Parts: sequence; C-alpha cells; structure tokens
Amino acid sequence: MRPPGLMVAAVILAGGGAAFGADDACQACHEDVVLKFKANPHKKGCESCHGPGQQHMETAEAAKIFSFTKVSRQKANQTCLGCHGGQQTHRGRLLGAHDRNSLACLDCHSVHQPSAPHLLTAKTDSLCTTCHVSVKAEFNRPYRHKLQEKAISCVDCHNPHGGPPPRSLERVSANEPGCLKCHGDKRGPFPFEHAPVKLEPCSTCHEPHGSANPRMLVRHEVNRVCLECHASTFSRLGGAPPAFHDLRSARYQNCTICHSKIHGSYVSRDFLR
Repeated sequence: MRPPGLMVAAVILAGGGAAFGADDACQACHEDVVLKFKANPHKKGCESCHGPGQQHMETAEAAKIFSFTKVSRQKANQTCLGCHGGQQTHRGRLLGAHDRNSLACLDCHSVHQPSAPHLLTAKTDSLCTTCHVSVKAEFNRPYRHKLQEKAISCVDCHNPHGGPPPRSLERVSANEPGCLKCHGDKRGPFPFEHAPVKLEPCSTCHEPHGSANPRMLVRHEVNRVCLECHASTFSRLGGAPPAFHDLRSARYQNCTICHSKIHGSYVSRDFLR
C-alpha cells in the first residue's frame, strides 16, 4: 500500500483529482525499469513520485504524467524534498552553494539507474570532482589529505546537500570544525590558547586539500606564516617577536622548533611545550 504522505504529494503534483492506476501496469512499457526497481530504496510505487498515472496508461501520452526531465529543476527538487526535506542531512540546504546555484537532485542522483551507493550517478569523490576540478588538482600536490588512497572522502568534511558557511563544512562535537574529527589532539581546551585556533579557521595557516608546502601550510617557510600575525603591525592578532629573534639567523627561521605546541599548550604561555 502506498504511504499516505506520498499519495498526497503525488495528487498535488498531478493537480488534484487525477486517478491512480495499478503500478503493475507500468511494467508493460517500462519493464526494464520496473524489474530493477524492486531492489531500489524508492520501491514505494511509481506513482509515489510520478503522480497519478491512470490517464497516462490509457492514452500513453507523456504529458499525462509527472516527468522529472520535463519540468524545471526547482519543481523536480521540490518533489524530491517532499520526502527528503525533513532529513538531518538537508538541514542546511538553503545555506549551501549547490542550492544557490540551482543544482538539481538528479544532477548527482539517478533513481532508476544508480551507479553507486545512495543512488549516485558515480562514486562520491569522482562525482564531486567532475565540477570541482580545481580542488581535484589540489589533491595532486605533494602534501595532501589522502583522498586518492580512499583514506578520506569529500563527504567526510563537506555536506553536499548544504550546510553553514564556509563551504558547507561538517561540524563535530558540539558544533566544532570538522577538522577536529580527525585532528582531535588540536581540540583542547588548553589553559594557554593560541588565539587563531579559536578565532580563525584552520585554513588561515593550512591549505585543507593539498599544498606544495610541508604540513600543508599556506607558506613554504613556517616563520612566514607566523609573521603574518606576529609582525610590527596592529592589523592582525599577535605582537612582534622579541628583539633577540634575529630572523636572519637560521636558528630563528623555524618557529615551531621552540614553539612546538603552537595550537595550544597545557603548561607554557609561549607554547614552548
């Protein structure tokens, strides 16, 4: 039996009092689709998504039934969201770049002919990089997250259906940045906190996908990253380093040799250990 909520949605799609037919009748013309659909998560019945089909069955006219390929992207998305809109993964949909750019559900998902889990048209990471080509290139840099090795996936860090800015990033542990899901040793709380760790995103110092610099830093030399804040200027957080830090000397050109607990320390105000 068709769930009441889906039946109501289908009636609305069809414009009111249209008549329902028997789902078995679809197999006469769409045999390949119907047979494959028996193992599909959407096996509630064809009319649950396509609306009442009695007139379509009687006339064989495509215009007599709701077709996702013949309506606007917004209308097709609205139909999918009739069931999926209340799911947790869609909680930030209106905040996401995919929705703002009118990406359709069927651009990534194929209900009848899926090629990957979750009814996707391709495997997750391959699907993402078909549009995000520049990001794919970043994962080919020398220092990177292990995407090619399948150690992580795009959806480990991003919610493709949308989420709070920036970049629909996933949150963990009471709304903390998703980076801390893996890098838990940087979480704290620390008695002596490095202000950027609390007030700035990780991408202030690190390139999240991949970098030409060690530790995925935004600069090749560590001291250049530190001096973006710790210089003789009031435009950024952090004061100037003490006078004995002669940056012409190699011993002072790698700040983390001494300030090893740069994300935060339990014992040192200067992050020395």
